[in-house]
Amino acid sequence: MADFSFDIVSKVDYMELDNALNQADRELTTRFDFKNTGVKIEKDGEKILIEAQTEERAKAALDVFKDKLIKRGVSQKHIDPGLPFLSGKIYKIVVPIKEGISQEHAKKLAKSLRDDGPKTIKTQIQGDELRVSSKSKDDLQEAIAFVKAQDLDFAPQFTNFR
Repeated sequence: MADFSFDIVSKVDYMELDNALNQADRELTTRFDFKNTGVKIEKDGEKILIEAQTEERAKAALDVFKDKLIKRGVSQKHIDPGLPFLSGKIYKIVVPIKEGISQEHAKKLAKSLRDDGPKTIKTQIQGDELRVSSKSKDDLQEAIAFVKAQDLDFAPQFTNFR
């Protein structure tokens, strides 16, 4: 009998991220407390740039963006906001977008699955993904429940059920 498997990945839904960014931008341009503060939020490749004339307004703009991400269903674990820094007269916050599972996180998760998860499962690291396989679908469902219960540094998604 063939093994059943699934992949654990950590991918960003860029469509939802863009929607959250556009909603945050729209709110920042219309809210009274952001008038004449030079607040700007934009996507620059694999990061989000937030600019404002004061450090407090930059942090508040970041909070608005985080709220929009939550409403759009994008995990906070996909962003890693830095501290506000002064660039000329403008405060900036760089927010890199994190995607994929690092080798060290994949190794930790694979080890904890082997040690504490169902005994029949096998794990295999494939780039920035982790494949979990077993002869029993029930064991795979237990493994999914186990991973969901963990407090991980990334947002796991489960794909390629076979």
